[in-house]
Amino acid sequence: MLNMLLSAATALLAGSTLVGAAYSAELPKGAAHNVVLVHGAFVDQTSWQPVADILTKKGYNVTLVENPLTSLTADVDATKQALAKQDGKTVLVGHSWGGVVITQAGDDPKVSALVYVSAFAPDVGESLASLSKAGPPTEGGNAIRPDAKGNLYIDPKVFPSAVAADLPPEIAEHLAKSQLPLSVAAFEAPVTIAAWHDKPTFDVITTKDKVIAPEAQKSFAARMKAQVTDVAGSHASLVVHAKEVAEVIEKATLVK
Repeated sequence: MLNMLLSAATALLAGSTLVGAAYSAELPKGAAHNVVLVHGAFVDQTSWQPVADILTKKGYNVTLVENPLTSLTADVDATKQALAKQDGKTVLVGHSWGGVVITQAGDDPKVSALVYVSAFAPDVGESLASLSKAGPPTEGGNAIRPDAKGNLYIDPKVFPSAVAADLPPEIAEHLAKSQLPLSVAAFEAPVTIAAWHDKPTFDVITTKDKVIAPEAQKSFAARMKAQVTDVAGSHASLVVHAKEVAEVIEKATLVK
């Protein structure tokens, strides 16, 4: 999946910040040096690679969490293991399902700020299942199906238009065919901690999202009192709009 995502990023961002040559590796004084990126359901950690490349070339220490997607507990544990390896202040970032994960894992004392990108943001007692039912229906949400083992995926015929309409068609179709399913256990697990109550929070809202309705994203952001950045992109904006997403993360690193 990495090569496909990098091909998309190169094609869409050629000559932009992915090159990174014009940027200094010296970070602003007092900035958090560490960024931990948590991916969503149906994809792997390489979905964050375009953003990671931008931040790494600017001097940040970037870690990509590999979620097993087998349960909320397992994904939170994977994120906590990554946080345990950080030296000092860390910005914790989640995309889509990753927003549920960082909500639970973000109470770690090293976490200086949270960033949600096209993400679910539950409160205590809420699950992905309950948030999905509460928000406006979407093309992507309506296309979630169980596989032969009962795990969840998005109908591959719907995936390209619902998840990645602004990626090249061949990339979107490849991602549709190579999905990593999310367990029902993860889908239904409520969070017991909502770290955003106590942490500075930022939210990148994708206004053309067909997986998490923009109205739902705005509702989450308002409840969290998050600093909001709107991006006119799909659920795959962490690839297509990697530059804008990276800029928000950089702002989060400056939180005192």
